[in-house]
Amino acid sequence: MEELKIGLRNEIESQSTKETTALELKSGTLKVLATPAMICLMEQAAAELVEKNLSENLTSVGISINIAHKSPTPIGLKISAEAEITKIEGKKIYFAVKAYDEVNEIGSGTHERYIVEKEKFQSKADSKIKK
Repeated sequence: MEELKIGLRNEIESQSTKETTALELKSGTLKVLATPAMICLMEQAAAELVEKNLSENLTSVGISINIAHKSPTPIGLKISAEAEITKIEGKKIYFAVKAYDEVNEIGSGTHERYIVEKEKFQSKADSKIKK
C-alpha cells in the first residue's frame, strides 16, 4: 500500500459499446459514447487509485465532478481514463481527470472524493430505509 500523495496516477481502459451509448443510457439520441459513461470511467480511475491505497475499513466516495465532453466516440473504439491526485486536504482528495479514445482526448475536468469509514457510511445510508 502506497501513501496517497500529489502526483499519484491511475489509468484504466474500456471499450465504447452499444450499452455505453447516449441512446442506450438515455442521455441523448446518438450512438456515441455517452457523457455519463465517460464520467463513470473517469470516476472509476480515481476510485481505484484511492482504494488500493487505503486500509480495509476505509473507502472513498465521489462528492463532486466537473467535466467537459470534448469529442464524440463511436461504438467499437477503445477508451481510457486517467486520474491524477492534484491536492489533498485531510480526507478530501482532488483529481485532474482525462479520457481518451484511440484518436484523441475526449474529455477532461476535475473530480473530488472523500475518505469514509465503510460501515459508518453504509449504516448512515441504510438508516434512510423505513422499516
